Amino acid sequence: MTPDTLAGRIERVRDRIAEACRRAGRDPGEVRLVAVSKTRTAAEISRAAACGLRDFGENRVQEAAAKLREVTAEIVPHLVGRLQSNKARAAVRLFPVIQSVDSAALARRLSRIAGEEGRPVTVFAQVDLAGEASKTGIPAPDLDREVSEIAGLSGLSLRGLMVIPPFTPDPEAARPYFARLRAAAERLAAAGLLPAAPALSMGMSHDFEAAVAEGATVIRVGTAIFGPRPPAPAAAPPG
Repeated sequence: MTPDTLAGRIERVRDRIAEACRRAGRDPGEVRLVAVSKTRTAAEISRAAACGLRDFGENRVQEAAAKLREVTAEIVPHLVGRLQSNKARAAVRLFPVIQSVDSAALARRLSRIAGEEGRPVTVFAQVDLAGEASKTGIPAPDLDREVSEIAGLSGLSLRGLMVIPPFTPDPEAARPYFARLRAAAERLAAAGLLPAAPALSMGMSHDFEAAVAEGATVIRVGTAIFGPRPPAPAAAPPG
């Protein structure tokens, strides 16, 4: 299979997952691959689905709503980008999985809307382990309190935790963040606030092998599947 085709790239990612699991003594079936399709077209998503992918991650509610209606394949859309509270109803209608719940306040809103819409939602609590201003998440000191509230909300199924560590060219530099997320999930599971085998959404194209080594059960892969994103069009000169 030609490696620079979509099918070839998907096969290569699956091979990398299998090898990372082999090194970690894990079953590749424990790792769920979410293809991050932000900025990608409905046609690209459909082609990826034809290659056997089922889970797709989107960053923006409005962008996803416009293109997912054109996808006829049976897929599971995940919201992996920041969710503004005024987009919560649209998100509940569109996404059965929301990985970016960054506060109990947002979770309360989602819970109310999920009840009104009759659409239960699987959620992940996004954790801020680095304090980066450009990213959101529940600060580590507040995690137990916030997760305790989220876990008790109706209409939401709190499946686990999600993290986006600071970007570094060295994948190994992200491992401490992955290890901290795993430890937090284990502590919360022992307290009965997460399932006994909580999901860990961590790892992207450049570092998912390190995440798998630290116990990732969900990885979010975009570029390694779809290739580099095309450059944004240049702004038109003033007329």
